[in-house]
Amino acid sequence: MNWLYQFPFKLNIDTAAIDDAVRSFAVNNEAILQFMRRGLNGLLSSIHSTLDFIPWWILVIVVFVLGFLQTKKIKTGIVYAVMLFSIGAVGLWPLMLLTLSIVIASVAISLLLGFPIGVLISMNDRASSIVRPILDTMQTMPVFVYLIPAVLLFGLGRVPAVMATTIYAIVPIVRLTNLGIRQVNEEVVEAAKSFGSTRIQAMVKVQIPQAFATIMAGLNQTLMMAMAMVVTASMIGASGLGMEVLISVNRVEVGRGLVSGTAVVILAILLDRLSQGWVKDKEEEA
Repeated sequence: MNWLYQFPFKLNIDTAAIDDAVRSFAVNNEAILQFMRRGLNGLLSSIHSTLDFIPWWILVIVVFVLGFLQTKKIKTGIVYAVMLFSIGAVGLWPLMLLTLSIVIASVAISLLLGFPIGVLISMNDRASSIVRPILDTMQTMPVFVYLIPAVLLFGLGRVPAVMATTIYAIVPIVRLTNLGIRQVNEEVVEAAKSFGSTRIQAMVKVQIPQAFATIMAGLNQTLMMAMAMVVTASMIGASGLGMEVLISVNRVEVGRGLVSGTAVVILAILLDRLSQGWVKDKEEEA
């Protein structure tokens, strides 16, 4: 009766051939990959240098001001400022800047690539039907899988961490850009076209501004997914708060892990609240 419970056959997938293909691609395109590595390293270094140049107290004041302007409550601004100050108070400020530089670079690349893709698939139903399952796969794929090709193509360090984070975090900005543009009232678009606007002009001057709040919500989700990759990316050599968490796990240091993990949570909360506040402001303007 075993045949009732055992699967009748098994497909032997040649995973070694896939590995060899990726390695061959990396070898044959070494010049292009090296150019990308240098470019991403330059971007990361520029962002980190800029953040490091700003005195810590100015960043704390900026967070206080942003919190106050968004909620019109001094208490909220103080809470946000104290939360950011606490990261430096426990000695994790330099690591926080490293993490923030990786997140900013990943989100910037995701926006640069994801926004145009979202706009294009919003204009074409066939393209949307092709891209949608790809986005579904990217969103449900275990995050550790993204680390493997990133390491094979770019080695260890910050660059593969940015690439893996970008692939993982780009999905929301594509989805919500597409959704926001499609939800714009057709009568508004037709009115713009009736006044002589071309399809591109209607998209730029009407649909994208009308969908701006939804697009910003996608950017917020992209930001949060990038933060979610912080600890995972540390497994391939990305320095920062994630590396501190990984070290504490490897050494079974509960206190160290609690402090560094709390710093990650604080940074994520601040980025989420400040970006959400911007989205709400844009919705009110609209």
